[in-house]
Amino acid sequence: MIHSNQIFIGTMSGTSLDGLDLCAVEFTENSFHIHATETFEFSAEWRNRLNAAFTMSGLELQQLSVDYGKFCGECINEFVARHNIKVAYIASHGQTIFHTPQTGLTVQIGSGAHIAATTGISTICDFRTLDVAMGGQGAPLVPIGDQLLFSQYDYCLNIGGFANVSMQQGERRIAWDICAANIVLNEYAQKYGLAYDDNGNLGRKGECNQELLQKLNQLPFYAQAAPKSLGREWVEREITPILQTSTSTSLSNHFDIMRTFYEHCGYQIGKTLQGKNTKTLCTGGGVCNSLLVEIIERYAESTLIVPLQEIIHFKEALIFAYLGFLRVQCKANCLASVTGARKNVCGGVIWEV
Repeated sequence: MIHSNQIFIGTMSGTSLDGLDLCAVEFTENSFHIHATETFEFSAEWRNRLNAAFTMSGLELQQLSVDYGKFCGECINEFVARHNIKVAYIASHGQTIFHTPQTGLTVQIGSGAHIAATTGISTICDFRTLDVAMGGQGAPLVPIGDQLLFSQYDYCLNIGGFANVSMQQGERRIAWDICAANIVLNEYAQKYGLAYDDNGNLGRKGECNQELLQKLNQLPFYAQAAPKSLGREWVEREITPILQTSTSTSLSNHFDIMRTFYEHCGYQIGKTLQGKNTKTLCTGGGVCNSLLVEIIERYAESTLIVPLQEIIHFKEALIFAYLGFLRVQCKANCLASVTGARKNVCGGVIWEV
């Protein structure tokens, strides 16, 4: 059982592989106070190792999980010392490598035992597996935080490697992944030696190709009802072949592909955010991309609200800290109405030190 005035650190590293987000936060029921936030950018070596993880043998992947756990622990030690904070628990998302809930599998690396051992702080990890075992998607997990911490908004939109949204439907919270986002756009930016497409500057150089746009918008995933979630495997199976075919045939350069994918993303996100008197909280790195936001606004009816920078960039880390806060109280932290599981669950493995 936790006591008041305890600080939790939430960690998040997403599919866009831009770095490890840390948020130190204190909770009182359904409110919070952020003490400190920081992003530890991945080195080229770490980005390459994490990118290659899905090709590794079982032994190699387990070793990477240990190494990544130690790396996370070292970052947390530096963060705690720099901000002079006393921490009760770490709630670590880990790095998703495999996510195929239809087969009962979800894998996030970053050994919680090694984080705990490196920091000397009790660590909670592996938040998704129990929900998947209960027949759920294991994603998204953030909506319970949206419901309890950001209830003043009609929609909570996050744009990272993938775009996802949550909303209230009567007494139920529902949520789903909308489409791929930075996981694709970053890959094309990297062809030009850039980690990401700052403000859509590369995308603005191209023109939208209607034939390619139609192919993307007709993917079967978009016709499926929620709950539904996306992973790298879906991108490689569904998105990549379409873009590669377009490169070799009808489109002359990567700028056109990027501009078309921006339109696709903006359309899929925008058509989700309907209702003229509604408000949408917008977070995640994609919110800083002015081209993408312009396109979303063209299709959305809802008013887009961009919050303070620490909420834009650290909301997911904040909410993972909240999932840890709920876990140590043995309260549900994963909603069946969101994931499709048989019941709400209290997910997460606790490594006490």
